[in-house]
Amino acid sequence: MGTTRRRFGRALLGAGGLSAGRPARAQGEAFPSRPVRIVVPFPAGGTTDLLARLFAQRLSETLGQTAVVENRGGGGGSIGADVVAKAAPDGHTLLFHNLTFSTTTAALEFAGRAPHAIERDFAPITMGANVPLMLLANPSVPARDLSEFVAHAKGRGDLFYGSTGPGSTMNLVGEILKRDAGIRMEHVPFRGAAPLVQDMLAGRIHFGGDQLSSSLGHIRNGALRPLATIAARRAGLLPEVPTAREQGFPNIELLGWNGFFAPAGTPAPVLERLHREIAAAARHPEVVRRINELGAEPGGNSAAEFGAAVHAQVATVRPLVAELQMRVE
Repeated sequence: MGTTRRRFGRALLGAGGLSAGRPARAQGEAFPSRPVRIVVPFPAGGTTDLLARLFAQRLSETLGQTAVVENRGGGGGSIGADVVAKAAPDGHTLLFHNLTFSTTTAALEFAGRAPHAIERDFAPITMGANVPLMLLANPSVPARDLSEFVAHAKGRGDLFYGSTGPGSTMNLVGEILKRDAGIRMEHVPFRGAAPLVQDMLAGRIHFGGDQLSSSLGHIRNGALRPLATIAARRAGLLPEVPTAREQGFPNIELLGWNGFFAPAGTPAPVLERLHREIAAAARHPEVVRRINELGAEPGGNSAAEFGAAVHAQVATVRPLVAELQMRVE
């Protein structure tokens, strides 16, 4: 999916306009005036959860109020996202999501069941970290890379691939691989990366994907086998693992962002304060060290840059979701 790297001339402004029917309590009062809730739309234990807690710890030290992570898993991340979309736009409720936000929302839109729209209902703040998504297999599968997995899967109908939910990024990747490679696999959705990885470790799921950060330990101890990264370049901690593009699958390539959003209509001064503190956290030496240990790259880009990247990704996956008939039932 090389189109995800395309430069978009139109940059999205993170603040957005204030909704006339949605008064913001943050206007006229100091921000923050109470604890800040960071909603992670997946169960605890996955990469996005780990990163959110890392940022929450630092933000608790700099905002003057406690930042608390709340896990609201389910629906491929759409349930937690909708909590934030409908929250008061005062900066006290934030969303920390990842690249599956694009695919899940597109699949819900295709099914006519989208409770929110990324462009309309969320104000992007900044990327927290860029984490490569790895394609993985249980070691019982006789394949050392993606090409060998495809060869193993040819002519079979007994393989299962797992994802973090219907319409999720791994759901899209699995369906693209089935189309492009001409193989058959059954899709098994989970409520997040942590339970997916557990079933992969147990051998009940043959093929799946996870962000490098939460799968690195399993890869290093041989419990999971990396087949490819879907990033534009190889992961720095696993330089021996080729990209999907290098193995002949150019349509499987996405930016592995994890980032912060506020409800649309959040006042510009509040968004600016949040961006300033989160970007500073992403540059803090201890946070950088921990992010690098997780195999990720620190973020901290502008709201316009982050929003443009996310919206470009949404524009890329929407036609793919429609072509592959990825309805979220």
